[in-house]
Amino acid sequence: MTTLSVTQLRHVLSDTINAVRFEGERILLERQGKPVAALVSVEDMELLERLEDQRLIELADEAAAESEGKPSIPFDEMERRLGL
Repeated sequence: MTTLSVTQLRHVLSDTINAVRFEGERILLERQGKPVAALVSVEDMELLERLEDQRLIELADEAAAESEGKPSIPFDEMERRLGL
């Protein structure tokens, strides 16, 4: 993975975007020597989003399994309790 400072990126933005888009390069951006962001292809971003969605589904399934047999709270009651 390539690492660039934000200042360096300003000088090579077009080439960097092309490397990400066409070569699948992943670019770590740093500010003052600390990682602050990353540039990835749209395909990588979509994969990450699918993985996040899958993990949320797994967590929801786990929570549902843990709550089996326990009394539930109706949605409107939960809204009231939360002041929504």
